[in-house]
Amino acid sequence: MIEIRELSKHFNNHQVLNNLSLNIEKGQTCVIIGRSGCGKSVLLKHIVGLLKPEHGRVLVEGKEVAKLNPLELDELRFKISMVFQGGALFDSMNVADNVGFSLIEHTHIAQKELAERVEESLHLVGLGGIGNLMPVELSGGMKKRVALARAICIRPEIILYDEPTTGVDPITADSINELIRSLHDKLKVTAVVVTHDMKSAYHVADKIAMMYEGKIIIEGTPSEIQAAQDPVVHQFINGLSKGPITESIGYSR
Repeated sequence: MIEIRELSKHFNNHQVLNNLSLNIEKGQTCVIIGRSGCGKSVLLKHIVGLLKPEHGRVLVEGKEVAKLNPLELDELRFKISMVFQGGALFDSMNVADNVGFSLIEHTHIAQKELAERVEESLHLVGLGGIGNLMPVELSGGMKKRVALARAICIRPEIILYDEPTTGVDPITADSINELIRSLHDKLKVTAVVVTHDMKSAYHVADKIAMMYEGKIIIEGTPSEIQAAQDPVVHQFINGLSKGPITESIGYSR
């Protein structure tokens, strides 16, 4: 479904992606882990064509994203939904208009069908009947769920999640993990989840890939990652302050 080949990207003199390669199969939930600032979100932006590679290629369903013309890129993006770290709801719109935003902007869907699709999407995330509420009236967890409802409203083939459990309490985070898993099972979508929350990673992943120094240094099932002997992987997944990651940047507590 998604094929990333030797992808490289610099910002100023800092190399964020360094010949990174990764394959994500159709229907798979792939969780990408790594330290904050290691380039996980940059990788997502290449998948949707917001950034172009300096070297290497990103292919979605066999099409090279960087070579698509504007119309082809729009068609591809309509198959991909993004769940942003902070939800990214429009404060001036109610929940229903937020959830239906992409359909309103990019299709000629009838009002009745739009309302049904929006309500169905809200029901799928456990929030049926709240379409008239404004974002300011929602809790942090509810905002995350509304963002998920907006993502699935267009019935995408791929969903990209950027730190879906950041900023919520552990109970809400667990419910979001359950929701990601159940939506995957119900809608049969391909999912890419960027996170440094290992509990979330183990919960939702079919495959976990770890980014370090701009590359994927390991990939495997959750159990394979947990059993990994690589000292960098071991330090990160166990949240240890001492180890090769912190030694390489001269930081330790």
